[in-house]
Amino acid sequence: MTEPTSLPLALVTGGSRGIGAAICRELAAAGHPILLNYRSQDAAAEAVKAEIEAAGGSCRLLKFDVADRPAVLAALAELEREGTHVGVLVNNAGIAKDESFPAMSWEAWTSVTRLTLDGFFNVTQPLVMPMVRKRWGRIINVASVSGVIGNRGQVNYSAAKAGLIGATKALAQEVAKRGVTVNAIAPGLVETDMIGDAPVDLILKHIPMRRMGTVDEVASLVRWLASEHAGYVTGQAIVMAGGLG
Repeated sequence: MTEPTSLPLALVTGGSRGIGAAICRELAAAGHPILLNYRSQDAAAEAVKAEIEAAGGSCRLLKFDVADRPAVLAALAELEREGTHVGVLVNNAGIAKDESFPAMSWEAWTSVTRLTLDGFFNVTQPLVMPMVRKRWGRIINVASVSGVIGNRGQVNYSAAKAGLIGATKALAQEVAKRGVTVNAIAPGLVETDMIGDAPVDLILKHIPMRRMGTVDEVASLVRWLASEHAGYVTGQAIVMAGGLG
């Protein structure tokens, strides 16, 4: 089935800043109406919404924690009552709480894995069957190169992102014949505020391109995966890490 004439609604989780905000802007520029999900950054979310609308796009804010299943189900049920159909889902929400494994707290383990894996389940499961019935859909999961090759001090983050990649590959097989594609993007070091106090100069020495990626580069790949041009691509984890991994 071909892509709808008017581009489908795109829901982006964790869309108020960084990679998520860039994805919202890029998909809006392509013509997708945007549902921008965020957890707590009201001012940042409003700023992205205003930027999209100033450029002629459409953006609606949805505030909920993707790890809070009742909150997610309530928000998605409201969309269903309105007759709103999500055709593109970008699971981007995630956090990092880096610690060496022997010193890792239970809270650091559970908060990172729950936000990534429970968040994927909570948001994606209610939206899959409507896509299947329409025989068209795009599910794009933002993972990490850490989930492909691992990373010191990120056992929790690497485990969560590796799990997301595994879920991507399995779900892709379940829904492929119904015109729904499921893919993951695994960025490496990207210039966002999540870098924090990371030793960037040291990390760059291990990246063949010797530079960080940009949020716009990641967003451009999301835009392509959301389009009809990527209709025969599914079950893939595309590494964007400057040659690392």
